[in-house]
Amino acid sequence: MKGGIKFLLLNLNSRIMKKILFSLALLSGLQPVFAEDKKAKDADKVILEMVAVAGGTFDMGADSEAVDRRPAHTVTLNNFNIGKYEVTEAQWMAVMGAFPSSYSYCDNCPITNVSFNDVQAFIEKLNAMSGKHYRLPTEAEWEFAARGGVKEHMRKDNSDELVGRKYSGKVVLQYIAWFERNAKDHVHAVGKKDPNKLGAFDMTGNVEEWVNDWYNKDYFSKKDITNPQGPEGGISKVVRGGSWRSEADEVSVTRRAAYLPKEKSISLGFRLAE
Repeated sequence: MKGGIKFLLLNLNSRIMKKILFSLALLSGLQPVFAEDKKAKDADKVILEMVAVAGGTFDMGADSEAVDRRPAHTVTLNNFNIGKYEVTEAQWMAVMGAFPSSYSYCDNCPITNVSFNDVQAFIEKLNAMSGKHYRLPTEAEWEFAARGGVKEHMRKDNSDELVGRKYSGKVVLQYIAWFERNAKDHVHAVGKKDPNKLGAFDMTGNVEEWVNDWYNKDYFSKKDITNPQGPEGGISKVVRGGSWRSEADEVSVTRRAAYLPKEKSISLGFRLAE
């Protein structure tokens, strides 16, 4: 009798072990499915609105401004897409899971205090999540989009300044930009000012924006160029546009600045291209 009970218990334990092992194998097989499902759900949290920029030819830079913006020269670009808005705090959190610093303003405010290197890590993770090929715009792409691309206004608007030539949109700066005079010493949610002709917001003011090019103050030349990528190397990266801390003269579409790739600022963010 005891032998029969022992056999029954061993048989029962064997069946239980088989069920456990089967369940573990099933879970192991489903892990890639769960991972893909999580990746898809994470990607859904990051909705990046892009505007299409038709390729074209334009005069980049300005002969009448700072030496690193001279000379005005002819550049031709292929089609590309650029972010309708600057990348926000909510989008950064959805990808990275943590803020790069203690500064936080609002979910729809542009992410700031991110270095060029931080941005590259963000792009790598975002592309892995989404299966897309986001990147930072080149300096030429940024300026072309800020000017309104081929849709740039060429009419006068209550001013001798041609619309789209100095600022990204209307001539009256208060309509299109958060800058030193109206920002009240802080960044603002994206998309609260008027867009430019392409439908891109805040390319004048709010936050400065990283672009992909290395900085060289003497890089511009009079030679016509197609799809420029900037210098082959350097010490600093180019930052474009102005910010909520900038005066009116420093939020023009030609404004350039140089930051080390590891530098951060409470007035510096980015937008993406593809």
